[in-house]
Parts: sequence; structure tokens; C-alpha cells
Amino acid sequence: MGIGGPGPWAGGPEGLGPGGFGPGGRRRGRRGRGDVRHAVLALLAERSMHGYEMIAELEERTGGLWRPSPGSVYPTLQLLEDEGLVQAEEEEGRRRYSLTAEGERKAAEVLEAGAPWARLRDAVGGPRLALRHAAATTLAAARQVALVGDEHQQEQAVAILEEARQRLYRLLGGEAAGGTP
Repeated sequence: MGIGGPGPWAGGPEGLGPGGFGPGGRRRGRRGRGDVRHAVLALLAERSMHGYEMIAELEERTGGLWRPSPGSVYPTLQLLEDEGLVQAEEEEGRRRYSLTAEGERKAAEVLEAGAPWARLRDAVGGPRLALRHAAATTLAAARQVALVGDEHQQEQAVAILEEARQRLYRLLGGEAAGGTP
């Protein structure tokens, strides 16, 4: 089965998937909103940001485990603004959000329990997180070769990735990952 099914990617915090949103990391219902709320408050305690900056920051800080959707971040920002916890200013046609004084107090309460992204990383953590990060950064490198590499570089990249895939399967089959295949 692929990512999200049974296997090493399915075991996130408290039996949830890697994103903390249900089996295989897929969000179930609206339960992720509280996490988004706390994460937004914690991020804005550091500096003001645009919504997409927050999304990118959360993905980076969780090692790719969690990338909240704009459909969860922007309504949360609107709710926080309605509650008087954040304020928005127009900047170059985009809204930049920052905490109000009341928002700073609320963010301090949230951060007493630790940053939400750190709790997620700690819950999943260890070798599984390192493996996900290595896979994601390898995929990013392969995309760059596909976009800007010449034909020879692309052919070499295919050979490298094929060798890596074969070695990973041999690892699962009990052979040593290091040394000669």
C-alpha cells in the first residue's frame, strides 16, 4: 500500500497519521482547527506574517509532517481577528497578520505547553521523521534536476534514484544497506 496506508508512514501521534489528522495523515472532519489556531498564535508571537508564510513555516518546522491548507489557515485567521487576537494590515496587496496585546497573552499561554510544531515532531520523531525528511529533500533535488538539468544529468539522476530504490528494497529483504550490493 502507498503512503497513508499501513506501514511506517501511518503511525503518527496517538495512533493518528503523520499529519496528526487520522489514519495515514488524512484529516477527518474539522478536528485540525484547534491545532491551526495554536500554531498561528505561536508563529505570530515571533513575528508578523502573511498566511502563506505561516503555511510554509509550519511545513518546514514539522519536517514536512504538516502543511495546513489555506482553507484551514485563512478562516482561522479571520476568527482570531474577529476575537481581537490578531490584526491585519495591507502590505503590497497582501494581508500581514500580527498579534494584538490580547493575542500576545493568548500566544504566551499556548507556548507554555511548547510550540505546537515541536509537539508534533516529538510525537512522531526519531528515525521515521528523519526518513521522511530525507525522502522529501531527495524528491526536491530530483525535481530540480528535472527542471534545470540537461538530458545527461536527468539520465544520471534516474540511475541514482533507481539504485537507491533497489538498495532500500534490499534493506527490507535483510541485506546490509552499506557496502556492495
